[in-house]
Amino acid sequence: MLMIKHERYDAVLFDLDGVLTDTAQIHASSWKRMFDEYLQIRARHAGETFRPFDIATDYPLHVDGKPRYDGVRDFLHARRIDLPEGSPEDAPGTETVCGLGNRKNELVNAAIAAGGVKTFPASVALVRRLRENGIKCAVVTSSRNLAAVLEAAGIADLFDAMVDGNTITALGLAGKPAPDAFLQAAKALGAAPERAVVVEDALSGVEAGAKGRFGLVIGVARHGDGEQLKQHGAHLVVADLEELIDRT
Repeated sequence: MLMIKHERYDAVLFDLDGVLTDTAQIHASSWKRMFDEYLQIRARHAGETFRPFDIATDYPLHVDGKPRYDGVRDFLHARRIDLPEGSPEDAPGTETVCGLGNRKNELVNAAIAAGGVKTFPASVALVRRLRENGIKCAVVTSSRNLAAVLEAAGIADLFDAMVDGNTITALGLAGKPAPDAFLQAAKALGAAPERAVVVEDALSGVEAGAKGRFGLVIGVARHGDGEQLKQHGAHLVVADLEELIDRT
């Protein structure tokens, strides 16, 4: 029986999209729109059959939970497409890794501005309960939109530390599935990895938690992918964080 008690753990590190906020669909649909725009143009110019980005398979396998440009690069690699890296200053939609990534970010920002950010009530309730029990909480995400999302969701004041895509770039950290971002968050909270809990819904995220040797890695299976989460390193899988509240 899971017991997230202060006697055993000092900190809980939460992923953002799909764990705290119901924004995973925003990201998935933005990835699809961006890649389909590019793939359609590429197929037309090459006289090839257009094969769209598949949210059910391509999203979890190649981009979910990863830094934006890594996601672009990994998906293109899976399709055997080699593009120049480009620059973070590339205009959205430029035929470079960065240009495509910037187009995806443009779409996400538009969705956030349109009021597309909602929280999972049980997740927010769990964070509040943990803080009441003296356990520190952090958000760890590959997204560069963290501040805007937390502000839009009204939960920016609930966390003792934040590590996002901007932090990852500034500190030269490796993105998920490397454990660097989670280790940085634990360090910021003064918590040893073995006394910290990672909560993730992405395969790359639970893999990062396992690689970092965190005391507990919880996978949130909102889409029936519990077995995959276990295979990638989750010690425990729940369908919703409400399952943890009465035990905390």
